[in-house]
Amino acid sequence: MADWISFWDSTHSIYVNARHREVHYAKIAEEISHYVPSRRASVLDYGCGEALHADIVAAVSGRLILCEAAPKVREALARRFAGNPKIEVRSPEQAGELREHSLDLVVMHSVAQYMPAAELDALLSLFRRLLAPGGLLVLGDILAPNVSAVTDAAALLRFAAANGFFAAAVFGLARTALSDYWRLRSNLGLSRYGEADMIAKLKAAGFAAQRAPKNIGHNGARMTFLGRPSPT
Repeated sequence: MADWISFWDSTHSIYVNARHREVHYAKIAEEISHYVPSRRASVLDYGCGEALHADIVAAVSGRLILCEAAPKVREALARRFAGNPKIEVRSPEQAGELREHSLDLVVMHSVAQYMPAAELDALLSLFRRLLAPGGLLVLGDILAPNVSAVTDAAALLRFAAANGFFAAAVFGLARTALSDYWRLRSNLGLSRYGEADMIAKLKAAGFAAQRAPKNIGHNGARMTFLGRPSPT
């Protein structure tokens, strides 16, 4: 996953313009906030990216931990939310040091596709250890075997048309086809899971799991899964 972390830590063109970046993170934050169980909840957003609107999630939580592997992104997060006492920023290594059963909600959105299967298994075991007995794991943006780059592009164009950046999205898709992102995606591939496969993977990690009615974010062709710790 190191190549992907380096990509996300660089100046890249995944977001076609500032409007795309803004509405992307606002939508994700709004939809994550619906999973927060109470205003006292301790929440971990693992692989949060730039999380521009993490304050939306923090507003309905007691504590929000933003975990990001890319150093420059993590530093920017720490600066952005330095004045919010509910938000703390951690590296993956620091997240692994959290107290067992101390979290009410763990979210990992649009990260699993960049991870080898064994690395995802290790993370699921970590999340199982960190979640309280009644806690919830939300695993978003899972890429199914039949979801193509064309499907992803169409979803982006629909999102762009609804949010006022369609022309920029058309240009941005052409630019992405020539970018480091596409080179990495072509060379490394993306991890894909069918619904039954992901439910089995979560079960093996100690979760009772199901597919959510809709995916977090703009791409309805991808999947979100919900897992609760199974009794030991």
